[in-house]
Amino acid sequence: MMADATVIAQAVRAGEVSARAVCEQTLTRIAQSHGHLNCFTTVFTDQALRAAVAIDRAIAQGDDPGVLAGVPFAVKNLFDIAGVVTLAGSKINQTNPSAIQDATAVHRLRQAGAILVGTLNMDEYAYGFVTENAHYGVTPNPHDLTRISGGSSGGSAAAVAAGLVPITLGTDTNGSVRVPAGLCGVFGLKPTYGRLSRAGVALFSTSLDHVGVFARSVQDLALVYDLLQGQDVRDPVCCQRPPQPCSPELDWGRAGLRIAIADDYFATGGEPEVFAAVQQIAEVLQVTQRVILPESHRARAAAYLITACEGSNLHLENLRSRPGAFDPATRDRFLAGALIPGSWYVQGQRFRRWYRDQIQQVFQTVDVILAPTTPCVAPKIGQETITIAGETLQVRPNLGRYTQPLSYIGLPVLSVPVERVGQLPLGVQLIASPFHESLLIRVAQGIRGNLSNQS
Repeated sequence: MMADATVIAQAVRAGEVSARAVCEQTLTRIAQSHGHLNCFTTVFTDQALRAAVAIDRAIAQGDDPGVLAGVPFAVKNLFDIAGVVTLAGSKINQTNPSAIQDATAVHRLRQAGAILVGTLNMDEYAYGFVTENAHYGVTPNPHDLTRISGGSSGGSAAAVAAGLVPITLGTDTNGSVRVPAGLCGVFGLKPTYGRLSRAGVALFSTSLDHVGVFARSVQDLALVYDLLQGQDVRDPVCCQRPPQPCSPELDWGRAGLRIAIADDYFATGGEPEVFAAVQQIAEVLQVTQRVILPESHRARAAAYLITACEGSNLHLENLRSRPGAFDPATRDRFLAGALIPGSWYVQGQRFRRWYRDQIQQVFQTVDVILAPTTPCVAPKIGQETITIAGETLQVRPNLGRYTQPLSYIGLPVLSVPVERVGQLPLGVQLIASPFHESLLIRVAQGIRGNLSNQS
């Protein structure tokens, strides 16, 4: 298993290992894994090795190569990379011109010394929770190759879970970071809407999309999030707030933090083990209070309408002229979205304001809320339905049951992995009010520290 990003960077900067050696080992692991994991759609072998050599040269000359010196990373293949065609999981995009510059998030990690080694598999145009892509194949779950990794950032989560790279980037519209993070057993952060620049990212739903981060450690997550923060004139949605560093918040302290468990909607519709995972985290944090996020079932429905309308609108021309070039699962949902009346979309946006106000009232009494990430463990590859509490449901739309209402109003959410001996992992969501990512990092550190002390 590859070391964490912070450990690698410290070793490279101290001259204990060369960036080239780290890069070569990473590329070897990726090549050996491709046949059974299929995480990567493109691997930048030559470019990565050149970047590693440049970092080693800078260190030899006494220059500062950056806080992520020599750390390999990869990104969901909807991030622009200079000189590379941005696929967004599609076949249609293959004929597009190459990107002329890196996405802002990619640029900021490279500036910090991280080495981009490749792009990662995803659901076509980020519309899905399974990463079963008709064009680029399935990315299975590293914990059980017969099961899905989740989506749409499945390649990003699986690559971290398998130890191919310590950090990856993905995007989250309705849960596309948190769902695969939960199913693959890694950390997945969806920051506040607009907190991280989306410049150079192929969007799915313009009013819902977030850039997110995957990692195996809280320290790595905090470090990468801090590097990605900051204003960006290329993204009009990117907020004007100054960066709020999370790394200093890693010292855990429970005193003064008001934490509660989400009840009602978030305590139904899932398998017993997902609620047991929430309870396990609640006991670690000594949490007993419960709160209700009112009308979350309607928030999920409204989020679906907005997603379907905005997503289909971005692809109308191709839906009309070349529908056969889409992944069938994506195409059919886009076509359905194109038929939704505009008045429904408007009503969904109106309800969004109401729901945001209601949840903000809840955050007057609590700081962080706990909820399941997914309603079940990772389903089998190709499985179309799941049965929960006696009800048979479709897999693709229902894996986001607990994530979608929270994306709807842009809340910062961190999925924390819950490892279960001999069983598949699950995730628990930590939810905060807008721009309080540091609280999520702080609580996640507390969870990890307490769980380590118990083991």
